[in-house]
Amino acid sequence: MQTPRTGTTASAPEHDSSTAQLDGEVSERRAKTPPAGAEETAPEPGSRPGSVPGTEISPGTETAPGAPSTGRRTVALAVAGLAVAVLLLSGLSLSIGAGEVGVGGVLDYLLDRGGARDNARLSLVVGDLRLPRTLTALLVGAALGVAGCLLQAVTRNPLAETGLLGVNAGASLGVVAGIALLGFDSGYAYLVCAFVGAVVASGLVLLISGRRGGGSPMRLVLAGAALGATFGGLTSVIVVNSAETYDRFRFWVLGSLAGVEGFGELGRLAPVLAIGFLVALLVARPLSALALGDDLARSLGHRPPVIRTVVAVGVTLLTASAVALAGPISFLGLLAGFLARAIAGTRLAARLLLAGLIGACVLAVSDVAARVVSRPFEAPVSVIVALIGAPVLIAIVRSKQLSSMGMTEPATEERAPDRPRRFKLALPRPKGRTPRPSGSARPTPWSSGAVPSPC
Repeated sequence: MQTPRTGTTASAPEHDSSTAQLDGEVSERRAKTPPAGAEETAPEPGSRPGSVPGTEISPGTETAPGAPSTGRRTVALAVAGLAVAVLLLSGLSLSIGAGEVGVGGVLDYLLDRGGARDNARLSLVVGDLRLPRTLTALLVGAALGVAGCLLQAVTRNPLAETGLLGVNAGASLGVVAGIALLGFDSGYAYLVCAFVGAVVASGLVLLISGRRGGGSPMRLVLAGAALGATFGGLTSVIVVNSAETYDRFRFWVLGSLAGVEGFGELGRLAPVLAIGFLVALLVARPLSALALGDDLARSLGHRPPVIRTVVAVGVTLLTASAVALAGPISFLGLLAGFLARAIAGTRLAARLLLAGLIGACVLAVSDVAARVVSRPFEAPVSVIVALIGAPVLIAIVRSKQLSSMGMTEPATEERAPDRPRRFKLALPRPKGRTPRPSGSARPTPWSSGAVPSPC
């Protein structure tokens, strides 16, 4: 048997050509493969991950992974459509109600044509009843929608809603205590008691969850659930032992906008709502960093416990004002936040805007339906919200794409389809064989210049 010859010996021409071809392939592979221990270079600005360096893409063509509806154009169209819907629903709400004043009378009053504002009947129906009620419905719906979106972001739970901090239970306990212990029987007294009870309940939740835990989402949820159950039990005890308190409390606890008369109550809580919306606007960027994890948020210069506390304060201001004005309306924060996430993806600023518009639209539709469903009486608006929102959520659950978009977290999103996955495969080595050091290439006959024998 012949031994391999070294160097370039006089061999057959076909062997020389095959050797040259193999040497070229090995050299090309070595040029493409980075050496062991070398760091991967960052992609160039404007290039798509996993693409060939030097190729560029336009900024508008980059989309979120697996979700084509998260593009800027889709969000802009959704915002424009919801804004138009808010205007149309506002006009519909002003035109429907008691007093038999139609669209013409409403336009005459708003534009002050022919001295319409001097008409006592138009001033009472439109100026004192319908207009304050419409504005209250829009602001309360927007407040609950933004609060629900903030809670879903800070707790990383897409099913969180505004009752998570015990605000609804605290407001109910405040109203019941004011009726039973202090003898309050006016709408303004209910407003003050509900707001104070909601703020106290949320403050206790923050105080308990912030001890030794830095306000983690798990502690926040557990503290809210525990105090909510406690306040609910105390409310039941007071209501059961007093029939008069129950008769007054049952109309408020169902949630309704029928008691809104004039701009007095809305004017008193408008500054609180404005502060809550401002907090939501300012906390959008830090909360986006917090969604990526506490460690990464700290590396970016943010303090997660402070962010969670500020978010909880903003949610408390928004939810307490909404509950004080319209009663405990559940499910709206969950619905608005989930729909906003399904449309805008993980962009928190766009989600907050969409959640506010969705909440305003849903509550305006529910308020109009509450006036029409059981004329001459009014149905509870919270019941109408549940009847409208439940089919929407069921449709989302049945839709695989919308459900996956609404439930995806930033830290667990799927990798972009154009970015290749890398898998490390470790093969078992034979016993008694020394492992080859990392980074060293296996020697081949053609790499050392040896040419395999044709035999």
